[in-house]
Amino acid sequence: MTGQNTSEFHKRITLGGSLIAIGIVFGDIGTSPLYTLNAVFHHRIITEAIALGSLSCIFWTLVFQTTIKYVLITLQADNKGEGGIFSLYALVRRFSKKWLIFIAMAGGAFLMADGIITPPISVASAVEGVQAVVPGFNTVPIIVGILIVLFIFQQFGTDKIGKVFGPAMVIWFGFIGVLGAMSLSENWSVLKALNPYYAYQMLVNEPKGFWLLGSILLCTTGAEALYSDMGHCGRNNIRISWLFIKVALILSYAGQTTWLMNHVGEEVGNLSPFYHIVPPSIFWFALVIATLATIIASQALISGCFTLINEAIRLNIWPKHLVLFPSNVKGQLYIPAINWFLMVGCVSMVLHFKESTKMEAAFGLSVTLTMLMSTILINSYLRIKRVPLIFNFLITGIFLAIEISFLAANLQKVKEGGWITLIIGFSLFAMMYIWWRGREIKSSIQPFVKLSDYIPMLNKLSLDENLPKYATNLVYLTTSNSEKKIEKTIIDSILKIGLPKRADIYWFVHVNILDEPYAQKYSVNTIIKNDVYYVEFDLGFREEPRIGYYFKQVVNDMIERNEIDVMDSLEQAYQQNKIGDFKFVLMDSFLSYDNKMPIWKNFIMRSYYNLLHLSIKDHINFGLDVSHLQMEQYPLVVVPFVQNNLERKEN
Repeated sequence: MTGQNTSEFHKRITLGGSLIAIGIVFGDIGTSPLYTLNAVFHHRIITEAIALGSLSCIFWTLVFQTTIKYVLITLQADNKGEGGIFSLYALVRRFSKKWLIFIAMAGGAFLMADGIITPPISVASAVEGVQAVVPGFNTVPIIVGILIVLFIFQQFGTDKIGKVFGPAMVIWFGFIGVLGAMSLSENWSVLKALNPYYAYQMLVNEPKGFWLLGSILLCTTGAEALYSDMGHCGRNNIRISWLFIKVALILSYAGQTTWLMNHVGEEVGNLSPFYHIVPPSIFWFALVIATLATIIASQALISGCFTLINEAIRLNIWPKHLVLFPSNVKGQLYIPAINWFLMVGCVSMVLHFKESTKMEAAFGLSVTLTMLMSTILINSYLRIKRVPLIFNFLITGIFLAIEISFLAANLQKVKEGGWITLIIGFSLFAMMYIWWRGREIKSSIQPFVKLSDYIPMLNKLSLDENLPKYATNLVYLTTSNSEKKIEKTIIDSILKIGLPKRADIYWFVHVNILDEPYAQKYSVNTIIKNDVYYVEFDLGFREEPRIGYYFKQVVNDMIERNEIDVMDSLEQAYQQNKIGDFKFVLMDSFLSYDNKMPIWKNFIMRSYYNLLHLSIKDHINFGLDVSHLQMEQYPLVVVPFVQNNLERKEN
């Protein structure tokens, strides 16, 4: 998608685009009325001050965090039309400090942690409604069953059923809006809570009122999805849809608050206020549609996690995994390793907590930390856009103040379950850091040589008919981003390992992952015609790298342009096909025993190589068939072991 097409896509407002937005963008935030007020009043006596104060806080949280921060400001920060925390980082990293990589890692890690807790709490909060009819009913097996089926179906994609997501969520939002309005009609005075005075009263004057922010934050969970899915739906489609969504949400929360006001002095009990305002005659319909909405919301979040990890892989801050594309839907992908990791995490959450009200402590922390990281990145984006410093500090200062308040309120819940989120988030962050730092250390000690110094030798080797031909086309994947230098290990592989590798043409191929999401470009430098070429691919970080396929296209294109003399360089192979046979060589390293590293660096490198064993092999990652592949390994010495104490024993 070109820059002009991207701009037009985001300016357009269409019915189809708005339906997609409602179906995949707002699922998480749209199911929050099922559990937000339940979390606030769980094991708490209902009071008028807290009921009105909670509604006021919810309203203004949706105004500041969702509407102003994400819908109005963050959606402007598109990276070639795409959004998400890693897209935002890729957008600002060229102009900002190196430490922002840690902010992006932390944001991505806690967003993944959010992906482990959101499906369980959403599905549980819907299914638990059955306890209104069957008190004490054990919902855990049903919740676990729904989650397992949901993850099993990820591998098939949502091309077909995805088309019903939008209409189904429109019905859901319409339902909760009408339901809320019906309850609200009994006491319209509840709307006075939209005055921020009631929020202030609760937070300042009510005993432990401030700590309720930890539960109130749940009303804005899923706001990050507004940004992450911008490339699927379009900026203006999301914005116009949000008007409808926000009205429905406010009506739902106001309707629940009306019920709370009618039951001052009582406890909510085990049933969410949402189900208390459902008329008995349509209870089962409400239960079914609520469960369906939570399944759709979970599906969208799981797909979002796949996209997040795929971006992290392309940005070299996450181990490589097999990425599949189960349908023709743009941007829809499936990562088996992540799918099963999320499934185990989600099921474990259900088995550990058993009830949705016990999950909200873990939920709030991950959401808050993700929002904090995105605010820091937004500050960098506003600086790049040269927004006046005073406005930049004012905007980000307000968001930081709100989010730090939410974080402080959530920290008290660490012992109640928040520790699980912290462990998951920090573990994922540690994986990202080790992978990133390990690659940096490895790259920093990788010796490069001038390719020009070896051109005569390569040319002579190519023409030496006394040596057996290793391949017609010998292709090395290189990390060098210039045709002027090449890894010494590659030169050693051609010239020194065993018999020299004779080929008609030597190709050095570099894959460059761009900061933009979608791009497929290449360039060719002819070093010696019919002998040595350097090819560079520029791929977007959301593209699937099919290097074997792309490379053959490049060679065919060069033949058509007469940049390769087929009869001269490929005479023997020409009878079979135009380009002859290919042999791709991938160079890989192993940690040598001849190392004596400091403790920390030793830990990083050993952990990096352990992650390397768990990650997908390079030939799969680059889309290379094993029938045309040669893998070679060389020892990596980070800090050489030097000792001169060895003495010879005299016989």
